[in-house]
Formats: sequence, C-alpha cells, structure tokens
Amino acid sequence: MFDLIIRGNLVLENEVMYGEIGVQAGKIAEIAQPGKLKSLNMQDFGDCFVFPGMIDAHVHCFSNPHEGFAATSESAAVGGLTTILDMPYDLAAPITNLARFQQKVERLEKEALIDIGLWATIAKSGGTQQIGLLADAGAVAFKMSTFETDPHRFPEIADSEIMKAMTLISQTGLRAAFHAENNEMIKQLTESYIQQGRLDPLAHMETRPPVTETSAVLKLLEFAYWTGVKLHIVHVSHPRTIDLAMIYKQMQVDVTTETCYPYLLMDAYDLERFGPKAKNNPPLRLPEDVVGLWDHQLQDHIDLITSDHAPWGSDKKEVGNTNIFEAASGMPGVEILVPLMFEWAVVKGGISPVVLGKWLSQHPAEVFQIQGKGKITVGNDADFTVIDQDQSWIIDEQAFKSHSKLSPFHGREVQGKVIQTIVRGTTVYDGFEVKVKPGFGRFVAGAAVKKGAYQ
Repeated sequence: MFDLIIRGNLVLENEVMYGEIGVQAGKIAEIAQPGKLKSLNMQDFGDCFVFPGMIDAHVHCFSNPHEGFAATSESAAVGGLTTILDMPYDLAAPITNLARFQQKVERLEKEALIDIGLWATIAKSGGTQQIGLLADAGAVAFKMSTFETDPHRFPEIADSEIMKAMTLISQTGLRAAFHAENNEMIKQLTESYIQQGRLDPLAHMETRPPVTETSAVLKLLEFAYWTGVKLHIVHVSHPRTIDLAMIYKQMQVDVTTETCYPYLLMDAYDLERFGPKAKNNPPLRLPEDVVGLWDHQLQDHIDLITSDHAPWGSDKKEVGNTNIFEAASGMPGVEILVPLMFEWAVVKGGISPVVLGKWLSQHPAEVFQIQGKGKITVGNDADFTVIDQDQSWIIDEQAFKSHSKLSPFHGREVQGKVIQTIVRGTTVYDGFEVKVKPGFGRFVAGAAVKKGAYQ
C-alpha cells in the first residue's frame, strides 16, 4: 500500500506513458500501468502531463532584498517549479564566504516553500581561499562575472583570479559558471552613446553587441581548457556563443550552456516596444539571432533553459523610461518560465514533452549533479509538475507572487496551465493556492558537500 498514487500521462526519460506512480515516504517507489497499484490516496490527472519536477537553475532571490526565499519560492511553486538554484549576488552581502553561506542556509530552511540549492561566488580579489570551504558547505556551483555591475555585489573578476578560481573549483568537481560579457568594450560604448544622447531602449542592445558576449566566452573557454574546470556559460543570448562552445567540446573541454526564456521568445524589437521591462544583460538580440538560438536548442546544443528571475520593483525600471541605461536589468520569470516554454515547445512547436522535460528538469539536475531529482524513476524524490494542455490562461503581472509586478508578457494568453506542483509527494500548489507553509522547502546541498555537514 502506497502513501500516494499519481495517475496521468507520465513524462519519463524516453517516452510518455499513461500510467501510475506509487509514492512512499516522499520517494518514487514504483511506476506501473493503470490499476496495478494500491493506495487510499489517489490523484488522477487524466490526460494531463505529469512531468518530473521542473528545476530553474538561475534565480536571484536576493538581488532585491524585498523578495527573498518566501516570495520567490511561492511564485516558483505557482509556476510549476519544484527546485530552484539561487544565485549568490545578494544585496547587500554577496555569498563570498562560509559564514554568509551558512546564514543563508538557515534562512532558507525557515522560509522556503520548495527545495532550493545555493550558488556561491568569490570576492573581487583575494576570495579564492573560500572556495574549498564553500564547496564543503554545500554550494551547488560557483558563479563569477567578466562584467562589473557593482564592484562589491557583482564585480568583474580579473583574469588572474579567474585562473586561480578555476583551478581550485576543478578540484571540487563543481562547475564554474560565468556571466560572460566584455566589460571594457561595453563601458566604452555606453559612455559614447550617452555622450551622443542615445538613451533609447535599442541603445542598450547596440552598446552590448554580440562580440561583447562571444569575446568573453572565448577567453573563458581557453581558461577552462588549461585548468580542466567544468565550465558553464549562463544566459547565452547569441548562437555564436554556442558555436564556440561546440568547438571547445571537441577539444574535450567540459562546457555546458544555458539560455533563458526571453532570448527564445523575444527579440530586440520587443526591447524597443516594452523599454525597461524588457531590459536584460545580455540584451535581447535581432530576430535572426533568435532563430539561430532556437536551432541550437532544438538540436540539443544548449543544455538547459532558465528564467534568470530578477525581481525588481517598478521603481528600478521606470527610471529608465527616459534613459535606458538607468534601468535595472532583468525581469521576473519563475512563475511563467514553465508554461511559456510548454506552450512554445509542445503546443506550438510540436516538440515531445520528453524533450521539454530534459531541458527543464533532467539536464539541470545532471549539469549541477543534483541527486534524486530530474527524472521520474524509482528512488528519486516524488517531485512532479502537472500541466493541463487544454487549459488556457492570461498572464497578469499584478497577480505575481513575486515582489516584482512587471513583465513584457503581461496580458498574453498562454495555452497550457500548471494545475499541480508536488514536492517530495506533497502538493505544494493545487492550481489555485499554495498549500504548504514556509519551512517546508529543503536545502539541496551540492555534490561536493562534506559528509555529515547537514544531518
């Protein structure tokens, strides 16, 4: 007798199967044909798709201190996410040392509604000595930047420090990930445009041309070649970046890549249309670049898709209405990533749900070595994202659970609705409201965590 049976169109690793999942003690205990399993608790989702719990590997809970774990994880649960990986660029104290990491874990365990892993980073200089300690404490990966947003919170890391960091990270077996943009080139172009009075939305894209991404990526690929680190490039905006990664894969460099839903679903003319709402770093690209990125995605050249959830308030965006350079970069995404990608890929694109499950669950789990998640298989956590392909709904930015009530997708009708989010066998979101209290979510420790650190 199982604690729970889930019935529906199960999105397995290699097929969609109408069947049942037996859940015991929060784990997947058996997968069977309908009617084979016994339980007093049955959730029958009919023809709806039961995906492995979706994972967003690129989320910023604390770049806006008004957001935090509670708001982000509630928003994520409504969006069908069962696990998120939170970035380390917290305001006002980035996660650059063991003490801050441990404090963040404690807060997570009190506030989270879903399961959360934590990224770590290093200080602008002299921070590499913390890498081993952070890995032992359970950091899921390390994030650094070649572009400087802020010298304290989000600094540019010098090449010599990157090489030191890569060497040390390679010893942990974790990934070194990078925001890859050419700082010097962008700063010079931005200064020039401001002097010319070019403050319009498209100026943001033009001051960050594709070469500012690809030149930074090329340098990092070469560094990874010489250090042997596992490299991850976040928020890829241009197909040329993927071309370069593929070349270095042939040289045995272990490089993975991600893109984000805005780069697949919008282009530079949406930046012109929506202004600050659609401002990202890197920026939205030209339509032909979007097509090229989709071509790579469909050929499985891009490992995963993320939201890069950045929960800015309207005050941080509206200041850019007359000067795009003043607006904060990024947009909220945890609540709409899964349904938007389901509609685009499965409903409109005719892509198998199996493929979408790999992009949004299996691959993130594999890239970041998250044990017990990413696939519907016996022994894994009973994490499921249930989508009704026949339901349509309209995105309402004011209804977001996030602090950020703005989106260029506001008012858009979406085909395919998340009707249940299940974490470790417990319904976190039932299609109408969140059903668990803060503290239900658990800390997901990284693969290099020291044995006994969290018992």
